[in-house]
Amino acid sequence: MRAAEVAAFGGASVTLFDAKPSVGRKFLVAGRGGLNLTHAEPRELFAARYLGAESPPDLWSSLLAEFDADALRQWAAELGVETFAATSGRVYPRELKAAPLLRRWVQRLRAVGVKFALRHRWIDLRPADAQWQIDFQVDGELRTYEADAVILALGGGSWPETGSDGAWASVLEKLGVNVAPLMSANCGWEIFWSPKLLAQAEAQPLKNINVRAGETMATGELLVTKYGLEGGTIYQLGSALRAMSEPEIAIDFKPAHSAEQLVKKLGNCPRNFLAEARSRWKLSAAAFAILENHQPFTSAESLAATAKNCTLKLLRPRPLAEAISSAGGVRWRELNSALMVRRLPGIFVAGEMIDWDAPTGGYLMQGCFATGTRAGRGALDWQKTQ
Repeated sequence: MRAAEVAAFGGASVTLFDAKPSVGRKFLVAGRGGLNLTHAEPRELFAARYLGAESPPDLWSSLLAEFDADALRQWAAELGVETFAATSGRVYPRELKAAPLLRRWVQRLRAVGVKFALRHRWIDLRPADAQWQIDFQVDGELRTYEADAVILALGGGSWPETGSDGAWASVLEKLGVNVAPLMSANCGWEIFWSPKLLAQAEAQPLKNINVRAGETMATGELLVTKYGLEGGTIYQLGSALRAMSEPEIAIDFKPAHSAEQLVKKLGNCPRNFLAEARSRWKLSAAAFAILENHQPFTSAESLAATAKNCTLKLLRPRPLAEAISSAGGVRWRELNSALMVRRLPGIFVAGEMIDWDAPTGGYLMQGCFATGTRAGRGALDWQKTQ
């Protein structure tokens, strides 16, 4: 939708195709959490949130310079939607709803001449002279359209019920485009918990902790679930965990205290170290249960060392369909700076179709708007040269 908006305002004749009966379904899903549009942190910090080993240097700085958080907030304001930055820095619409913004956005697109072709599922693409022929399945029938430029913004593989099921990957691979496998990102990770631990800790939070995966550390909270761990802290570590052959995390339950300070807090406790630590260290139910699973502790020092560096072996990320977002997609080396596929001149991609990853907090939405802006302008410039 953002790419269509940019191209249409640039004077192009634009048709927006969607496999579903209505547009913006994934946008509405984001609205369930209040619609975290972007983040208020400085741009130089913002750009560092985007991960991807193959992304060109300074790429995200360039993309954000073209359409950053301030531009996104101004865009919303032009649609009559006021935004605010929460104490966390996350930026939301004042109404904390996606539907009002989406309705006004669709109205704007229609007003500028964008045509909507719904219930059109893209199935193929092929060159035809100086244009492209695009095949869609519509109510069981094949329909073919022609276009000077095509922008693909089909999402990654998360939330497949909204239409972003990743089926596009096989179509592009058939055309020779290298696509990194789609993987769960911003998702929970599975751990084998004992029945005793679950009885004590399931649905209990771990607050104010540091969590490390290799050399990468995140600070925040986690939630113990029947299958493992959820929460923004482990989401931030997803990229590092996926790079491990045997993924594991190390939790510091008391980052405000050194191991020596924790030992001192236990005093002259001769035994029952963990029971004493529960009250003296103010351990949460979940932290106590996890540490209890690491027993026996032969000294206050051994308990303090474990509390500062409690390792947990992970099994696997949760399924892609459950993930907030996905990693993988069209590899950066397949694209030029305008986000056009090098081997398919006139074909552009945007959003989660590209191989990038970012944490929650507004970065995902901002990344989609920024790449949509670049792809829309790229397609517009391409059409003018043909």
